[in-house]
Amino acid sequence: MEPLKHECGIALIRLLKPLEYYEKKYGTWMYGLNKLYLLMEKQHNRGQEGAGLACVKMEANPGEEYMFRERALGSSAITEIFGAVQKNFCDLTQEQIHDVEYAKKYLPFAGEAYMGHLRYSTTGKSGVQYVHPFLRRNNWRAKNLALCGNFNMTNVDEIFSQITATGQHPRRYADTYIMLEQVGHRLDREVERLFVQAQEKGFKGMEVTNFIEDNVDMANVLKTSAKSWDGGYVICGLTGSAECFAFRDPWGIRPAFMYKDEEVLVVASERPVIQTTFAVSADEVEELEPGQAVIVNKAGKVRLARILPAKEKKACSFERIYFSRGSDKDIYKERKALGRQLVDPILKAIGGDLDNTVFSFIPNTAEVAYYGMLDGFEDYLNRKKLEAIEALGPNISHEQLSAILSRRIRYEKVAIKDIKLRTFITEGNTRNDLAAHVYDITYGSIREGKDNLVVIDDSIVRGTTLRQSIIKILDRLNPKKIVIVSSSPQIRYADYYGIDMARMSEFIAFKAAIELLKERDMKNVIERVYTKSKAQQHLPKEQIVNYVKEIYHPFTDEEISAKMVELLTPAGTKAKVEIVFQTLEGLHKACPNHTGDWYFSGDYPTPGGAKQVNQAFIDYIEELYQF
Repeated sequence: MEPLKHECGIALIRLLKPLEYYEKKYGTWMYGLNKLYLLMEKQHNRGQEGAGLACVKMEANPGEEYMFRERALGSSAITEIFGAVQKNFCDLTQEQIHDVEYAKKYLPFAGEAYMGHLRYSTTGKSGVQYVHPFLRRNNWRAKNLALCGNFNMTNVDEIFSQITATGQHPRRYADTYIMLEQVGHRLDREVERLFVQAQEKGFKGMEVTNFIEDNVDMANVLKTSAKSWDGGYVICGLTGSAECFAFRDPWGIRPAFMYKDEEVLVVASERPVIQTTFAVSADEVEELEPGQAVIVNKAGKVRLARILPAKEKKACSFERIYFSRGSDKDIYKERKALGRQLVDPILKAIGGDLDNTVFSFIPNTAEVAYYGMLDGFEDYLNRKKLEAIEALGPNISHEQLSAILSRRIRYEKVAIKDIKLRTFITEGNTRNDLAAHVYDITYGSIREGKDNLVVIDDSIVRGTTLRQSIIKILDRLNPKKIVIVSSSPQIRYADYYGIDMARMSEFIAFKAAIELLKERDMKNVIERVYTKSKAQQHLPKEQIVNYVKEIYHPFTDEEISAKMVELLTPAGTKAKVEIVFQTLEGLHKACPNHTGDWYFSGDYPTPGGAKQVNQAFIDYIEELYQF
């Protein structure tokens, strides 16, 4: 309902033929660059804070640049970085722009390996210096490294301690910089190992360089780097010698898809963007397995490598509910299933009164679940029609049959996204007043005082937009009852794997549970959870238990939902308001292959998640009571 801050997106392209091949077949050597633009633009839903790209040119001579990068901030960053790249070509003649040898020798970004990144910060750190890809430069081509990813590490402190213990000095305390240094350090060791071998073989000059670049074992680099990583991640990298890789975390938390043919190797965060960009079927796009990397060496040989043992797969269910594009065939079906499974609790909320109920959705990510919900109600109504016809028997009259068959599920476009709140308006009262008008309504779409209004959304996180805008605006239609439906379960716990939801105080479900504990004279539960959490604060992350679950134990889902209604319903609301949530069982039934449900269950897939939520609860209590 209020837009969640999106996670990052990645795109990797490695051309497997010489540039002359693409010029001849497609009429441009910019084939890879153009495809990268499409992959990034079609994943713009994943990052509005910044974007960057990197390129490696394989045939540069000594003294010529071979590694290029562009980065920019803001929602128009993709346009900006590709515009900057194109400025290098705008003054060329047609003959020059189609001269592959000229491009390879003189033009930046005329390369064989490309990597793109769409950024959304989950750390609160901003500025172009935090926009991926990050670069680590060296005079040895094979030691140069560009890195980007969709990730969040839960144990940055541990990794930082490990790499500083080896004498390294990271320039910033951020997971991307630290990982860059860690992978870069292992890459240095790999190159130095090969340098010794080359000397032992009697190689000299460029023979040494070529031997190193032809034999770099990137799988070994990743294996020795990733042993201590705890988090959800897809990491992509390019070296200066055009070795490239994409590596997925062993729990499969963050998504990664790949496509390969004789011309190109492609990796992206979402399957349909590869399908559309390269005009291929879903079956031709593979999902990178947990703990697996796809690696392309300098010669263009593609291989899959097991970097870490696969853990129990905990692919993020929020990807299916909210983040990923609904154009993926499986996600589309799953979102419809999420909506369909809400029929029974909605019927309960409206007292079974379908004839006096209007259904709608809150744009835009809930639209597919809305269609599934309507399908479910159509099936329900058809069963009721059949029962009514059978009950009347063979002597049913034309009028009776007509009355039964004329019953319809009523649906309208009730809520309309009307304005975008301008960030330059910061004065509290003015800003809150504007927030109340982010949505508008279709007047006359329901019968005043008679109809229930059921509005489905994908999720309810903080409830800010519900309180400031949605409920107020829907109440202007004067419905008998407003039922807000969430296609996801109650979001009770923070995320630490790449989505900007890290503070317990942000969640309306958590606030509701705390209020219930206070109202029912059960503050001792809060104190007990704090004491238990504090006592394990300095334990190894593998031993930490998520005691925050005990905050919710005394209450049913319905009790927490009812308290959420109290907290979110603005004063003066005339209609009765109810909130209906998906169940955990319903989520798993709809999304059986994406069992990562820690947002709802508190069952974190990695030890670092439990450690982080433990600390988040401690921080919440100590800030609240000013310890």
